[in-house]
Amino acid sequence: MNEFSNNAKEAFGGDTENKKMIAGILAIVIGSLGVHKFILGYNKEGIIQIIATIVTCGIAGIIPFIEGIIYLTKTDEEFYNTYQVGKKGWF
Repeated sequence: MNEFSNNAKEAFGGDTENKKMIAGILAIVIGSLGVHKFILGYNKEGIIQIIATIVTCGIAGIIPFIEGIIYLTKTDEEFYNTYQVGKKGWF
């Protein structure tokens, strides 16, 4: 296991790939509920996602679908650097 893997495990509190997979799949399947945002620790963004989905009658559900695809196509290191270190809440 390389140094990145060890650091990522410590930062995520578990396996980096599992967190990425869980967030990506939840974003695609039930993203309009903002669950993937809460998984990543973005509570404000999760609440915004829920409100946007309600206000737009579900049209805002396309945003988490796109995010889920982005999460799943990033490498573990890119995902970690973007969403855990960089704290990028959207796209």
